[in-house]
Amino acid sequence: MAWILLIIAGLLETVFAIALKMSEGFTRLWPTVTFAAAAASFTLLSLSLRSLPVGTAYAVWTGLGASGTAVFGMMFLGDPVQVLRIVAIVLILAGVVALQLAGGGAH
Repeated sequence: MAWILLIIAGLLETVFAIALKMSEGFTRLWPTVTFAAAAASFTLLSLSLRSLPVGTAYAVWTGLGASGTAVFGMMFLGDPVQVLRIVAIVLILAGVVALQLAGGGAH
C-alpha cells in the first residue's frame, strides 16, 4: 500500500508543478487553487514514509515528479524534445528502480 501512496504522491507532484507554471506567477486563480495537489502529495509521501526508507521514498517522489513534469512539458507546453532530455528522464526512472531493487522495499 505504501508504494501505491508514493506513486500517487509523485503524480500529484507533477500536477503541482504544472499548476505552478499555468498560474502565471499566481495571477490565474484556477491553477493557483490546484496547489492543493501539493498538500495531498506531501500527505501521501508522509504516509508512505511510515514503512518505506526515506531515501528511497524521496527519490521515487522527486523522480516521478521531475520526470512527469518534463514529459508533460515536452508533450503539451512546447518544451524542447531532445534525445538527451529523454535519456535523462530514462536515467532518473532507472535510478528509482535501482534504489528499490537495492533494498528499498517496505519494512
